[in-house]
Amino acid sequence: MSIVGARIDNRLLHGIVATSWAPNANATRVMVIDDDVANDLQKKQAMKLGRPSGMAVSIISKQTALTNFKAHKYDRQKVFIVSQTPDVFLALLEQGEDIKELVLGGTLTYTEALKVTNRAYIKPNQIETYQAILDAGCKVISKYVPQDESVDVAKILKNRKAGA
Repeated sequence: MSIVGARIDNRLLHGIVATSWAPNANATRVMVIDDDVANDLQKKQAMKLGRPSGMAVSIISKQTALTNFKAHKYDRQKVFIVSQTPDVFLALLEQGEDIKELVLGGTLTYTEALKVTNRAYIKPNQIETYQAILDAGCKVISKYVPQDESVDVAKILKNRKAGA
């Protein structure tokens, strides 16, 4: 199996991920891919407190994630990945990992950013990354909670190009 869910969220592992997203994906492992948190023992320990019941948690760097997936370490698990940035998911896709859908959840608000929803923004320097993810065959939607209506990020990017 392997990757059953993928989400961009500035808060990484928190209540909504632990109680809604990961369980809805039938995950057996929640994986936080973030270099800063993975290399800060205090942040890492604090984040592990949010571990969803009955699921393993990994908090690892981008390079460790790429290495572990390449070595097929998670082939028998159902992994829900959360990261703050789209480049993590693009790197996994470029390595040949199968990610069917990427959910753009909550982000910080950025000036000059492309507003997708009231809670999700795309920085100008990330637009090409999102387009490359779409070009790799991964659907990108925005939702804060699973019950929300999906916003098609491809349409937002297309409208931006068209000047709408």
